[in-house]
Amino acid sequence: MTLATADIGALLELVPVQRAGLALLLAAVGLPVIGVVIVGLDIMPVRFAMMHVALLGIALGLLTGIDPMLCALVACALAGAGVAPLARTPDGLSGAMGLLMSLAIAAALLVLAVSGVNASGAFALLWGSILSVGTTDLIVLGGLALAVPGLFWWRRRDVALLLYDRELAQCSGVPVRMLTLVLLVLVAVSVAGAIRLTGALLVDALTLLPALVARRLGSSLKSITLWAVGIGIAVNLTGFLIALWLDWPPGPVLVLTAGAVVLAVHLVPERRISSWRAPAAVSLPSSH
Repeated sequence: MTLATADIGALLELVPVQRAGLALLLAAVGLPVIGVVIVGLDIMPVRFAMMHVALLGIALGLLTGIDPMLCALVACALAGAGVAPLARTPDGLSGAMGLLMSLAIAAALLVLAVSGVNASGAFALLWGSILSVGTTDLIVLGGLALAVPGLFWWRRRDVALLLYDRELAQCSGVPVRMLTLVLLVLVAVSVAGAIRLTGALLVDALTLLPALVARRLGSSLKSITLWAVGIGIAVNLTGFLIALWLDWPPGPVLVLTAGAVVLAVHLVPERRISSWRAPAAVSLPSSH
């Protein structure tokens, strides 16, 4: 049933709806920048692996009585740090992610089966529950909104070099191993932090899709990052209002909204070079 405009105004006065809107706004600041990292490092398998790791963390949380989302965050952070040494090549990381996905989902299912914990509660979080956003979720998303753009600004030359070419970054004195470790942990924590909003299965709406649009519109790492954040804010707020208006689940609506923007942008003729990372490297001297 379609809600009237007046009803939307009434909904926006509800605390859970306000918390959800604030969470989406915070997510739009940090998570699209994580999408830039995922695209730049070509680590698409990481986000899939972290979905499975998050499920294991949730299962352990339900078993122990500890906040499942907190357990998911810790599990993803540890997994991200653990696979960092294998990120020297995309092939090595892809193989590690395949192993991690298999082990994590097997362990999660074993915990759920042996412990007798209600599996529906664990799997429900994979689909998201945006109106149940709590203080912990806001703190995590707020931290990411500060930490991720802050890291990009503070170490923008190092990040640009790493995203452009790992070997060049190594030769230029960039602490590649430590920076890769930090970025992978942030990617892992971001996936876990977004679970409440869209569910792990739809987390691309908050991370990858805005980055794909930004890659098309931006001409340097700085402009791509700014475009990613701007697109993320526009898509999140628009999708959330549409979901409220039509009384539809926010997660799928956010994905479809972001996907529509991606398709629309790709209909616009591209007037710059095809490699989005090259301009970032060319502009590096100005970052000193």
